[in-house]
Amino acid sequence: MFMKQFKKDEWAVVLDFLPHGLYGMERSQPVAQVLGERYFSLLNVIIREDVTPKIGDRLYIGDGKRNEVKYILGRIETTSLTSVAKDELEPTIKELVEKNPQPFLDFFNKAGQITTRLHQLELLPGIGKKHLWAILDERKVKPFESFGDIKKRVPLMPDPEKTIIKRIVGELEDMDKYRVFVPKFEKGK
Repeated sequence: MFMKQFKKDEWAVVLDFLPHGLYGMERSQPVAQVLGERYFSLLNVIIREDVTPKIGDRLYIGDGKRNEVKYILGRIETTSLTSVAKDELEPTIKELVEKNPQPFLDFFNKAGQITTRLHQLELLPGIGKKHLWAILDERKVKPFESFGDIKKRVPLMPDPEKTIIKRIVGELEDMDKYRVFVPKFEKGK
């Protein structure tokens, strides 16, 4: 597939903060549910006692010294998100895509065949054969430079940014066997 296998996010955005932890934890400690900025990892992280992150805050979760995060409790599925975190998920993804559109533009410019009958671009919601061929023809002329450029050059194309966001949400919810932007969640990792 297009993405690299098992990459770790360095930074994450807070979707929800639970100062007393999750229901059923052995001992009460502050937990944040976060979304990785690059690979969209959903994680529960233990927050240091003297830190109170707000929704939308950016936290360092990489391998170096962490100031706000004590440790990563583990990866989670969308079904384990709090209702607040679920509500924040799509707007946060939208913000991340807007802030760093290049990997998604690269996808439009470089995506290839999966099988003889299926192209990676067809994995995006609303992209059928007609849009596929229009995208392929236009990218031969010159690479796409922005989401606006895609909209302008591909007639009747669904909003490419919204299409990417829907795809990421679908992958996080494990709706398709093919992955483009989100590594496969495996229990116990």
